[in-house]
Amino acid sequence: MGDRIDTMLNPDLAASLSGLSRQLSDAGDHDGALEAIQKAAKLYSELAAQRPDVYNSDLAMSLINLSNCLYDVGDRDGALQAIQKAVTLYKELASERPDLFKADLAGSLNNLSNCLSDVGDRDGALQTIQEAVSFRRELAAERPDVFNPDLASSLTNLSDCLSAVGDRDGALRAGQEAVTIRRELAGKRPDLYNPGLANSLSNLSGRLNAVGDRDGALHAGQEAVTMLRKLAGKRPDLYNPDLARSLSNLSNRLGALGDHDGAVQAGQDAVTLRRELAGKRPDVFNPDLATSLNNLSAQLGCVGDRDGALRTIQEAVALRRELAGKRPDVFNPDLAASLNNLSGCLSAVGERDGALQAIQEAVTLFRALAAQRPSVFNPDLAMSLRNLANSLDAAGSPDEAAAARQSAAAVTG
Repeated sequence: MGDRIDTMLNPDLAASLSGLSRQLSDAGDHDGALEAIQKAAKLYSELAAQRPDVYNSDLAMSLINLSNCLYDVGDRDGALQAIQKAVTLYKELASERPDLFKADLAGSLNNLSNCLSDVGDRDGALQTIQEAVSFRRELAAERPDVFNPDLASSLTNLSDCLSAVGDRDGALRAGQEAVTIRRELAGKRPDLYNPGLANSLSNLSGRLNAVGDRDGALHAGQEAVTMLRKLAGKRPDLYNPDLARSLSNLSNRLGALGDHDGAVQAGQDAVTLRRELAGKRPDVFNPDLATSLNNLSAQLGCVGDRDGALRTIQEAVALRRELAGKRPDVFNPDLAASLNNLSGCLSAVGERDGALQAIQEAVTLFRALAAQRPSVFNPDLAMSLRNLANSLDAAGSPDEAAAARQSAAAVTG
């Protein structure tokens, strides 16, 4: 009798644990949220093993929540494994009842794409988000009032994935469509949809900059920051990460247009926010802090603060070296970029030997990356080879410098 009573109570206990996990997550207790959802997922797994027709949908949803919680504590591999299981379940459910589960499948695919991006699988992330967008287009065509917000979210993610594989025009089109949808939504319900619009605008800013529309990129970036400052003023715990990202992007846009003082200010604001975030959750926010430090270093150099630029890029390299030591497939591109920048900063203060060493390491990393993804990393490899040639010239090695320039020319075709 005791076992039967426990079995009857398990669904209620699992649901309660899932609800508790959401509450703890909202309150910032990410470890507690993870513990609760792990227990819920275990219960639903046991229930689904006995009654898959009844509990597979609950198990799939708990796996999505588990994936989110694992990501929140920095366990990216665990987050990926959980969302992959959820997608498998939803594909099975949607094949039997598409009217009920197509939306859930699309949502799980969207999350899976994000997780694949986080572990460096750019092609897998793109393929997965394209599938999610296809499903959400179908759903939005039937019920735009319900599914347009989800479509816009996936289009923003698609824009990021296309950019990551070098498709600038496709990334721009997806980003523009996302902003169009979200601007219409925010016009009707600003309290509900302004956060999404701000994030899509920040994304669009990067896409416009990539195709050379610097004025459009600046305008989009400024609009995003203005919106996010208001949101973060009311809910800093919720919106400071997005504000920091938009400030970091805005710093780049201002610098590209020659407003280096404004770029430094925006970059410093981004670093301040991200340093605070990383102090509390380094596994989650150290990559973002390194990005903002890398960007700030460049802007400090532009205003003549060579020592500040060097200190800042050294901190970025230290963070990215640690990250790449654990996840080279994900963070080696960032480390190579920062090493390239470190070389420039060392050269600017007369440390030629250090500059040469840094750029040699950057070339080694970019060469390996370009061998795997030439369409994405050949431009970076060519740039680093040209910088290597400059360092070799400064070191009194003209023959080696000439060879590096020849290699750069060969890479660019």
